[in-house]
Amino acid sequence: MKEWIEQLKVYEPGKPIEEVARELGFTDLSDIVKVASNENEWGPSPKAIEAMQQAAPDMHRYPDGGCFYLRKRLAQKLDVQPEQILFGNGSNELIVFLAHLYLEPGTSLVMADKAFAVYALATHLYQGELIRVPMQDFTHDLDAMLSAIRPDTRLLALVNPNNPTGTAVDPAALVQAVRTVPPYVLVIIDEAYFEVMPPDQRGDSLALIREGCENVIILRTFSKGYGLAGLRIGYGVANEKLIDRLNRVRQPFNVNAMAQAGALAALDDEEHLQQTAQSTQAGCRQLVSGLQKLGIETVPSAANFILVKTGAGREWFHALQQEKIIVRPMDAYGLPDYIRITVGTEQQNQATLRAIAHIQNQFK
Repeated sequence: MKEWIEQLKVYEPGKPIEEVARELGFTDLSDIVKVASNENEWGPSPKAIEAMQQAAPDMHRYPDGGCFYLRKRLAQKLDVQPEQILFGNGSNELIVFLAHLYLEPGTSLVMADKAFAVYALATHLYQGELIRVPMQDFTHDLDAMLSAIRPDTRLLALVNPNNPTGTAVDPAALVQAVRTVPPYVLVIIDEAYFEVMPPDQRGDSLALIREGCENVIILRTFSKGYGLAGLRIGYGVANEKLIDRLNRVRQPFNVNAMAQAGALAALDDEEHLQQTAQSTQAGCRQLVSGLQKLGIETVPSAANFILVKTGAGREWFHALQQEKIIVRPMDAYGLPDYIRITVGTEQQNQATLRAIAHIQNQFK
């Protein structure tokens, strides 16, 4: 075995409800609130559920390896060409594909120091060098990231909104910054939370693809706004040449048939998507307001979660579990004083705020 693999860190996912219940001896799972993994608490579109039910009897067949119908429908929605889209087993798989194409010993990836952990994991997997750029007010410092690019840099990751901070950069500034990146560097614009962002913060990064930019790929997912995290389906949009190269490292049938059926139907339920976005933004305001009343500091968020400064984040995580609230401690991101809380339904948010108020005195 390659000895350097022993040095790789294992990604720590949010705990499932069942695991927390088993660890703590809870027998009733119905009142456990999981707000740890940035999941969509409103769930998938009824149209997607119906489509998956209809597809279930055909699960003995291999899926469409090229996602033909889904690719065609999504291209229409995004106003790009079908040949400019590639689907993956979640957008995480596409990050690994990109690292496979671009990284090796002697090359580097530039990212913000408190950005999505999978970029660091993929860089280490292909033995590239990771260049972490300090954030400014928990937000990507675009000028500093551009200055960090070296002759050996091959990838620049811009996560917008950023996970785990929830912050977003000005959309016009983002596009302007991307235009100045050297052509030998591929810019990854990761927009996993795009559909739930406040409309005035979204911008139109896809314009870069339509204009023919060859060193840009935009990553999105059906996990967040569309509520299909359990299906693991995401996509990248880029110029045809890059998509062709990515297809060469993609395994056959990497996107399962159920995922394709659910995603295709979800695209046709714009009303459900918009309701989810509005509910997410309202829930975000509810949490921020409630936490402010408790005197607890939060980071402004454009996503479906809030980064919350509690002090002793790991201890708060354990204390809230005792209150049947599952949040995410942020020490793995170098933020030991913080927890991350996913926006839930109004009732879930109320339960979370009650639990925080109940345990707050333990930490004073």
